[in-house]
Amino acid sequence: MSRVLITGGAGFLGSHLCEHFLERSFEVVCMDNLLTGSVDNISHIRDRRFTFIHHDVTEYIYLSGPLDYVLHFASPASPADYYQYPIQTLKVGSLGTHKVLGLAKEKRARFLLASTSEVYGDPTVHPQPESYAGNVDTICRRGVYDEAKRFAEALTMAYHRHHGLDTRIVRIFNTYGPRMRLDDGRALPSFIRQALQGEELTVFGNGGQTRSFCYVSDLVEGIGRLLLSQEVLPVNIGNPEEMTVLQAAQLVRDLLSSTSAIAFRELPENDPKVRRPDISKAKSILGWEPRITLEEGLRRCLPYFREAVRNARNHAAGA
Repeated sequence: MSRVLITGGAGFLGSHLCEHFLERSFEVVCMDNLLTGSVDNISHIRDRRFTFIHHDVTEYIYLSGPLDYVLHFASPASPADYYQYPIQTLKVGSLGTHKVLGLAKEKRARFLLASTSEVYGDPTVHPQPESYAGNVDTICRRGVYDEAKRFAEALTMAYHRHHGLDTRIVRIFNTYGPRMRLDDGRALPSFIRQALQGEELTVFGNGGQTRSFCYVSDLVEGIGRLLLSQEVLPVNIGNPEEMTVLQAAQLVRDLLSSTSAIAFRELPENDPKVRRPDISKAKSILGWEPRITLEEGLRRCLPYFREAVRNARNHAAGA
């Protein structure tokens, strides 16, 4: 039986990965310090092959027994989170990546880094291929996340080249689905929460900036294929179905039959104007492409968001 460690495993993406590998008969070790993750995301998992370890990966990591795979997903991953925890974001991308790579080297395990489309910054090339080096402002507020991931990629490749470590790098584009936090600041959960609560939908700038939204099950499938592939260099995983942020807000409003108005606010500093993955590499190497449209994906996850809003409302009433 193969054994996999997933750091950040109690987060949105990490928890779905835990399920993915359990369904494929892996033994899964989930490690998380719960800074932005939650035990609620994994509380439903009842399996003798699943272990949760509460630990900060920027500290020394000890794990007994053999290990076949390491997936490094520990990091704040939304603007609201990395603005609140800028130093922790930089530390988990640098010190944390170093510690986890060291563990993978010790165990002779294959290592997969969760990188991000944010390594492209505010791109001048569109759509973004893996060969594009990016346009990142290192000292803006978003820079703490962008540069943490860029450093993590460089360190991963250094371990591959210098130590011969078997590594993979996935560049993740905007992803959504159940277990996203209502308050994480990303566009879709914010629009859904606001519409369900009868509030104005907040759109930054004129809403003309574009995003490409990938449903979580499609993303996890792509990550699984990349892990088992032989590709060492970064691979984009995302949905190339591009739309404006305003169109996304209008779609959410229509799906929920909401009468909420749309309120325009000042565009945040260095907010990317466009975002769309070139997934030619994923198609050719992994035989992967997303299957779920945004409308279908939203319909799939609306029950989760309805329940989350209901629970938040009940909690506030009882506080």
